[in-house]
Amino acid sequence: MMARGVNKVILIGNLGRDPEVRYTAGGAAVANLAIATTDSWKDKQTGEKKESTEWHRVVLFGRLGEIAGEYLKKGRSVYIEGRLQTRKYEKEGQTHYSTEIVGSDMQMLGGGEGRGEGGGGWNKQSDDEGGAWGGDDSTERPRAAPSEARKPAVAAKPADDFGGDFDDDIPF
Repeated sequence: MMARGVNKVILIGNLGRDPEVRYTAGGAAVANLAIATTDSWKDKQTGEKKESTEWHRVVLFGRLGEIAGEYLKKGRSVYIEGRLQTRKYEKEGQTHYSTEIVGSDMQMLGGGEGRGEGGGGWNKQSDDEGGAWGGDDSTERPRAAPSEARKPAVAAKPADDFGGDFDDDIPF
């Protein structure tokens, strides 16, 4: 008996360009995103700060793709959760491979276009249930019709159970 594998990707990064949204013949949205993640460190020998940026191709399908096309813009911080997928295709007689992240969850982070608003989240599971938006109560975000059967994609702000202020250097 073989153990099942795990194919899970979590990214927090910034959009390098506006999402490109196309539609299938059946009318389903397909959004392509370019997300940059940057790692920084201090060079041990010179003490100089170094950075390395990695670019990721992300594809979002259905309602999740529509929302990305409507609300995400170049430079916006975003959380993406999904899985890696490699496609094989032929171009000019040569075989090519493309690896991308197929997103199942998306959370907009940071302020929206300088308005200081919090992010909202959308996930494939809530999309399959007819749509449920999570996040703050901003009227600029889509909201599903009220229903007890639907659950928000993200919970309300958790209570601070830590009992005090933390003064540490955690970068997030």
